Amino acid sequence: MRNFYTLLLLLLSLVLFPACEELFEYHPNQIILNEDERNLTARHLARLQNQQPGDTLHLLVMGDTQRFYDAASDFVDKANTFPYIDFVIHQGDISDFGMSQEFRWVHDIMKQLKWPYLTVVGNHDLLANGRKVYQQMYGDFNYSFDYGHTRFVFIDTNSREYNYNGKVPDIGWLSQQLLQQEGDNWQQAIAVSHIPPYDDDFDTALERVFHQTLKESERVQLSLHGHIHGFRADFRYDSTLLYLATSTVKAREFTYLRVWDGGYDYERIAY
Repeated sequence: MRNFYTLLLLLLSLVLFPACEELFEYHPNQIILNEDERNLTARHLARLQNQQPGDTLHLLVMGDTQRFYDAASDFVDKANTFPYIDFVIHQGDISDFGMSQEFRWVHDIMKQLKWPYLTVVGNHDLLANGRKVYQQMYGDFNYSFDYGHTRFVFIDTNSREYNYNGKVPDIGWLSQQLLQQEGDNWQQAIAVSHIPPYDDDFDTALERVFHQTLKESERVQLSLHGHIHGFRADFRYDSTLLYLATSTVKAREFTYLRVWDGGYDYERIAY
């Protein structure tokens, strides 16, 4: 009889385990992604190409979801009550520990949005195996795109995670994105990064260079950030460029941003 039960358990394991193996992570650094969880930046940019931007762009800015899944889910519910949004910006720290399952849990929430969402990498997203997860799930750490009259430049500013090596943020790349080429239709640019230049996690040797690069382009009036877990909007260095930080979803608020050719306004939204 014991042999019978042993054989039965063996047969059940052969039937059940192959079907369930993708549900388990055998190591916290293991990366398990479904096909529809890969290359999300490219997928959402493709959605944007099928939209017709108006004279005024309507954006929602949120971030630092980390382990605050209920608050993130409530954000999505609130966001979906807006009559129209062009896209949502996630300001980074999608995950807390850089594990693939954390990224997947957040995407399972964010994919319920009516609108495309685009992300910038956060410092917590670079922990453990997070660098590889982010690249496989979303794409490049630095990327830019044009939408209507505005170029959006998403850049990795997580200097501490690179031991302040003088290469992050990549100022040369940033400068190139802010140069208008022949045939370009964008008239202004918005910078998007996780860590603001005044924060200790930003390379102090690059702080002023970052600001000067944005300012001297004469195309940037607004730089968007997360990381500090609180709302902050100030003209820190001079009166030409606003640094706008949006709070963590844990605080149950986000920023509603409207952008038109030559200007913008913003509103803090509690939910």
